Amino acid sequence: MRSPASSWQLKPQHSPPDWLVDLLKTRLPHSDGRFVAQLLWQRGVTDPESVLAFLDADTYRPTSPWAFGPEMEQAIARLGRARDRQETVFVWGDFDADGITATAVLWEGLGQFFQQDRTLHYFIPNRLKESHGLSVAGLEAIAARGAQLVVTCDTGSSDFAEIDRARQLGLDLIITDHHTLPKNRPPVAAFLNSRTFPSGHPLAHLSGVAVAYKLVEALYDALPQVPHAPLEDLLDLVAIGLIADLVQLTGDCRYLAQKGLMRLKQQLHNPTRPGVAKLLELCRRTGDRPSDIAFGLGPRINAISRIHGDAREGVELLTSRDSARASVLAESAEVTNLCRKEVQQRVTREAEAQIAQLDLEANAVIVLSDPQWPAGVLGLVASQLAQTYGRPAILLSAAESSADGSRPLLRGSARSVRGIDLYGLLQQQAHLLDRFGGHPFAAGLSLPPENLPLFTASIHQYFRQTIGEWTPAALDVDLEVTLADVVRDGGASLFRELQQLEPYGMGNPAPQLLIRNAWLERRRGSWTQAAGSNKVQYKKARFMLRDESTSTLFSGVWWGHDVSELPEGRCDIVAELESGQLDRRVEYHLRLTAIRPALGDGSPSSSPSKEPWLLDWRQQAAESRYSDPVLRLDRCPDDWDELGTWALQATAQQEKLALAYPASGLSAAAFKWQQLAGLAKYLARTRDRVGFAAVRERLELGRRSLSFGLEALEAVGFPLNLEAETLGVLGQPKTLSESETTDATQAIARFLDAVAEEQFQHEYFQRAPIDQLQQTLEQRLMG
Repeated sequence: MRSPASSWQLKPQHSPPDWLVDLLKTRLPHSDGRFVAQLLWQRGVTDPESVLAFLDADTYRPTSPWAFGPEMEQAIARLGRARDRQETVFVWGDFDADGITATAVLWEGLGQFFQQDRTLHYFIPNRLKESHGLSVAGLEAIAARGAQLVVTCDTGSSDFAEIDRARQLGLDLIITDHHTLPKNRPPVAAFLNSRTFPSGHPLAHLSGVAVAYKLVEALYDALPQVPHAPLEDLLDLVAIGLIADLVQLTGDCRYLAQKGLMRLKQQLHNPTRPGVAKLLELCRRTGDRPSDIAFGLGPRINAISRIHGDAREGVELLTSRDSARASVLAESAEVTNLCRKEVQQRVTREAEAQIAQLDLEANAVIVLSDPQWPAGVLGLVASQLAQTYGRPAILLSAAESSADGSRPLLRGSARSVRGIDLYGLLQQQAHLLDRFGGHPFAAGLSLPPENLPLFTASIHQYFRQTIGEWTPAALDVDLEVTLADVVRDGGASLFRELQQLEPYGMGNPAPQLLIRNAWLERRRGSWTQAAGSNKVQYKKARFMLRDESTSTLFSGVWWGHDVSELPEGRCDIVAELESGQLDRRVEYHLRLTAIRPALGDGSPSSSPSKEPWLLDWRQQAAESRYSDPVLRLDRCPDDWDELGTWALQATAQQEKLALAYPASGLSAAAFKWQQLAGLAKYLARTRDRVGFAAVRERLELGRRSLSFGLEALEAVGFPLNLEAETLGVLGQPKTLSESETTDATQAIARFLDAVAEEQFQHEYFQRAPIDQLQQTLEQRLMG
């Protein structure tokens, strides 16, 4: 159910200067450093000072918090007055991982200057009932509790109506945020937003937690005699928020993440945050790598509000020094995260079923809604869909009501892909929205249900007018390597070399390695069950990889794919080199990013073809002038069995087999379902019948896909009449019960999977070198 693979773009392969290679050799005694030197040069780290600062956080000179200028001075002055006057201060947080860690940083950092639970409190909106940002009801509630100063984190930049209400209530605001800047500075006591810096500034990409940390850092600097806890104690929280929020890890962001990971990895051995230590234990992570946050701590912290709405347990989990209480909170977060996975998988299946009924050629932006979808997972599912289909995705569910309680709303999340400014798209539809906020890649929004059709049509129209035909960005490939480069020391040598670039993140992604003309052995598919849940399962294909450079096999995995999707014969792959624990020892493997039939001419040297009996007429529109007897294959085969049948027929007739089918564009699997469902509606209306062969030819479906398609038609309620290899429909589909709707969704998903698999095979048969096809056929027919 994935869109066709994007093109691959290998980055220029430079020859780094000798000084850079020599410098890296001193850090890598078991490697020559040429690969990491290449990567640093590609990424613009090209002088000795910046190389050292990039690799070693202790040599980086962090930017002063006073770089925020008068805004920081005003913030510190206002906090100083609040401390002197013993005012009540509220931290206004947010409910995602960046917002929760930012709240924790301000709770602990400001807690050195104010008394926690007496003059210092925090407030976080409920994710399931409220939106990101300030709210009038929340401000009125904390004003009623005696608040005089509110310090926001990760939110508030564009909430002008709420800021006006705060002023009416006598509340001063210090905004700390990193989301899109408003046109005008809000009327607040101080406004600290990292987006006020130009893009190349070392503070330009700070997330919410990092801006909050800079505020605390400035307060430490202004009143150095007051705090008793080291400022550095907050850095592990900063690293969690930075990496979980997927900000660009350059400049001070990289420095703070590096320093924070150093402190985070100490938690397992010398825990100062027992909740974090227990979470690391539960997710079997050590805390020293960004993936430990991205796939371990971050999802578990986020899950608390995604499932329960209330994020306060997340702050307590991060800040509590009570080991028993922290352990209970960590175990609760683990169970909650399993629940989140189950809900997310269910919503993803239902969203895919809706997409199957869309015309993706006409829908540049995916807009889906279901009043029963839990709001907490919509952002995660939208992100999955955006990556799968290569376009922005917006998912909406029913909210209880608008902020003033006057009308019902749809509320949801939106995610984008590289090259498309999601915030800009939503900004053009502001007149149809109740409220929205975010940044170019992610946003939240709400709107009245009656505006949804117009919103959907309008955002498509604006997209087409401003962006036009959208082509997903090419897959960036960093390095071309051989398998011999990978397998040295079991993968450890190359892994340690590439690890010099960590922490990975936006602006410094994990290196994508290209291996050409390889082949796969020992293929096997499996489903991995999430620990603690029998409902959450993940599909993966496992294999051993080999190429001409070495006789050593190396293990690989392709998550989310079945073994049948792996191509036969030679292939080119793009993968990341990863590490994992196996029987208490570290093992290395390649995690597949993309795969395609080899574009080179090579075929396995162990069994060369002696005589070409398979002819390549795929690029010829007219009859070939070839004079020998030929059996011509005009339709692209659906699988190897079908191609093998043609080959056997040619052999029996003592003819050569000519592949004469033309290359053709592949329609999205969801579009195939639309065509099939449309045909069923037509047959229901006309009571005509059509042969299976005609359906297959018209819709370009194989036998297996058509079989799944007919099952799906019956599952959605069409009364089919299947006789003598013909299709008839006896009436319009019936209304389905809830359980039947679930069955229908699963049936459509099976059809989409079958089509995607079939199309992958078609693409291979259209592009693979002819000698490679001949040799694979010979091996299959002889084996």
